[in-house]
Amino acid sequence: MSQQVSSMNRKNLQKLAESLCKTGKHFNKQEVEFLIQLYNTLAGGPAERNTRGGIDRNTFRNILHNTFGMTDDMIMDRVFRGFDKDNDSFISVSEWIEGLSIFLRGTLDERIKYCFGVYDLNGDGYISREEMFHMLKNSLLKQPTEEDPDEGIKDLVEITLKKMDYDHDSKLSYADFEKAVREENLLLEAFGPCLPDSKSIMAFERQAFRTAHNH
Repeated sequence: MSQQVSSMNRKNLQKLAESLCKTGKHFNKQEVEFLIQLYNTLAGGPAERNTRGGIDRNTFRNILHNTFGMTDDMIMDRVFRGFDKDNDSFISVSEWIEGLSIFLRGTLDERIKYCFGVYDLNGDGYISREEMFHMLKNSLLKQPTEEDPDEGIKDLVEITLKKMDYDHDSKLSYADFEKAVREENLLLEAFGPCLPDSKSIMAFERQAFRTAHNH
């Protein structure tokens, strides 16, 4: 693919990569260039010309599903919103780089912030009982059961609150969530898988940077 990039495009690509390195601080410049090229392929046009549009929801969901094995519609939608910072229904090239930086290589701090944003469905700064119920029901109930599943989920919400709600206000603030995850890292994705596992990360990076690390 890079053979076809003319020297003019090459310059543009390098300039863009330089500025986006600050955004995607977990990638080096060469990796950012590869991610921009992948973005151009997915968005159907060069990022520097592509002021309107970008990667749309469907394209992004396909990546989450096919590359990262996500199957939960609601969570995929929330991940899309997590990437789409300006809420214009498209992922721009800078949102792509910034989002992937946290998604693939984020620090614990960054991942806590990201997961909390995914789970705070109405964006009010809290994960409420209703939101927990909604997400747990959504991620756990793939198989219909005989008994009333809602009761079991309600119990699970109460158990989760007992463990994570440090200020006892019956909802999780960011401080509650952060403290709980620091004490027990497994709680990071308590309400549904919204980060890729290490196998998918390796596969994605191998493919995206297929020649970046061969030099």
